[in-house]
Amino acid sequence: MGSLEEIIEKIEWYHPGVNRHVAESILMTNGTDGTYLMRPSSKEREFALSVRTKDAVKHYPVYCESDGIKFGMATFNTSEEFVKHFENQPLIGGESGVLTVLKYPYPRDVEEHDTYDQVHVHAEFGMHGRQSTNSVPNFEVGTKEGYLTKQGDIFKSWKTRWFVLRKTDLKYFKDSTDKQPIRSLDLMECKECEKDDTKGKSNCFRLVFPWRTFYIYAASDQEASEWMNIIKWKLVSSKN
Repeated sequence: MGSLEEIIEKIEWYHPGVNRHVAESILMTNGTDGTYLMRPSSKEREFALSVRTKDAVKHYPVYCESDGIKFGMATFNTSEEFVKHFENQPLIGGESGVLTVLKYPYPRDVEEHDTYDQVHVHAEFGMHGRQSTNSVPNFEVGTKEGYLTKQGDIFKSWKTRWFVLRKTDLKYFKDSTDKQPIRSLDLMECKECEKDDTKGKSNCFRLVFPWRTFYIYAASDQEASEWMNIIKWKLVSSKN
């Protein structure tokens, strides 16, 4: 097994420039229940897994030792085994007994809008005084994917599609295994994202473009709220 630095660098959702307070700001602002990232800890040879729950961010220790990566009761011989464990969406819980499913790793290597840099600086300000924006790393934020049901444009029938949101591109596919999207929507052109009660569907919202209004509903109110919140954030950010 390589050095400690080599092991950690293989993990795409490890954020070397983030401390506890910045992690809380990132996850509370941009994450949802089950979003997580790994970061340095203030303790020597220890790292931290920061996890967004419904109303808070919780932090769990991760140890990198000579025999592997230790997390909870388990030891992983390689970073690949460690990452594979999280791909299975494990449950995590602390002394409170509340369990959270680790569903959404928060990767570090995709550019996003400068609004996030402002969040990082604001989080650092109270602890260490004013920080230069040049020292703030870029992180990926605001990605989401899942099944939603949309109304057709001509025949008005409802069909379930796999939606993927990356940056300001919202694509939908016939199925999650498809490589080519049916359509790609640029949210820079979207004028409105609001809840809609005109179609007789629960958990329905609309996306208004100059050339068409899309009516979409989710399987639950929570899922609809998550999609609306992240899309609305994109609309605000794209105008800044």
